[in-house]
Parts: sequence; C-alpha cells; structure tokens
Amino acid sequence: MNAPSSASAATPAAAPTLSAPASLPHSLVEDAAALFTGCVLISVGIALCAGAQLLTGGVVGLAFVLHYATDLPLGPLFFALNLPFYWLAWKKMGLAFTAKTSAAVLLLSLLTTLQPRLMHLGELHPLYAAIAGGLLMGVGMLVLFRHRGSLGGIGIAALYLQERYGWRAGHVQMALDCVILLLACVTVSPENVLWSIVAAVTLNLALAMNHRPGRYQVM
Repeated sequence: MNAPSSASAATPAAAPTLSAPASLPHSLVEDAAALFTGCVLISVGIALCAGAQLLTGGVVGLAFVLHYATDLPLGPLFFALNLPFYWLAWKKMGLAFTAKTSAAVLLLSLLTTLQPRLMHLGELHPLYAAIAGGLLMGVGMLVLFRHRGSLGGIGIAALYLQERYGWRAGHVQMALDCVILLLACVTVSPENVLWSIVAAVTLNLALAMNHRPGRYQVM
C-alpha cells in the first residue's frame, strides 16, 4: 500500500468560501423615520445657535443672515432659498434624492417655525451653543445623508462632488460655510461670527469623520 505523497499530505483542505451578506436597501418606513430623526436633531441644533445669536453655514446660515437683517421668519426663508437647488438635485442626484431632500427641507422649515412655541431656552454660553448645536446639526445631516437625502443647497453640491470626484462632503461644506460666515459680519458682531465658525467647524468635522467615500454605502 503506497503512502500518501508529502505534497498532498502537506496541502490543507481548501477553506469554504463565505459570501458577503447582501446589502439590504432602506425601506420607506426607515427612510421616513430617518428624515424625521435627522430634521428634529438639526432643528434643536439650530435652536441652540439661534438662542446664542450664532449663525451656521450652508443655506441655513444664509437664512440666519437674512433673518437677523430683516426679522423675517427663519423657516420660510430657509425653504425659499432652497428652491433654486432642486434643479441640481434632480439633474445630478436623481428623483428619489430630490424627493427626500424636498421632504426634509419642508419638515425642517416647519419645525423651525413652530419651535419657539415648543421649546424655550434660557441663557446659553456661546461656546456650548456652538459645540452642542454644531454636533446636533452634523449628526442630523449625517442621518439624512445616509438615507440619500440632504437639506438642499450646499449639501446637494457637497454630496454631488463627493460621489463624482471623491471629495469629502464635510471638507467641501466646511470651506463654503466659512465663506458664508465671514460674509455674515455685516449682520452680527465679530465675536459671534467667531463662535459661529466654531459651530460650523464642529458640524463639518462630524460629517468629515463619519461620511467618507467607501465607509458607508447608502441604499
């Protein structure tokens, strides 16, 4: 009886091939819950910044600038400023993204309009308002991004540039936000602009660290 060859004896059995689990798309209920969750978090962050007379970046920041300059309601201003960006969303990001973004913008506009009746804040230290408000808005936007939605405006451009060129959405938005905040010097004090930059940097660092190409595949 021949002994098995050393080559065959030394060769281990082939390991079974394990297939990666299939990705499951988000359901409509999950998308709706995520949009609501994200918008509530963002609205509380906006309330903290507004309570300390701070600004933020993006279209929300532009709405803040006009709100402080004209006393017009923040919610309707935010909704109106987003209207020109829906064309870019529809052309570059698709119908589903545009529908979710439109729903998020409408919901956030409603929440910011109703918020003075729902929540009353006392005195806020601007540093706390900047950090806590920035983090809440950043996490809320992250929830929207991961469910293929946004708050429109600069968020649409940032997501498009990330998907098209691999640029981090947080870095793109941070650069544009800082420009907007510097332009805001005409409506608020320089000190509040500096605190507002802290809020914008906090927001966008939360996005840059958690929303990176290849880290999370949205469905």
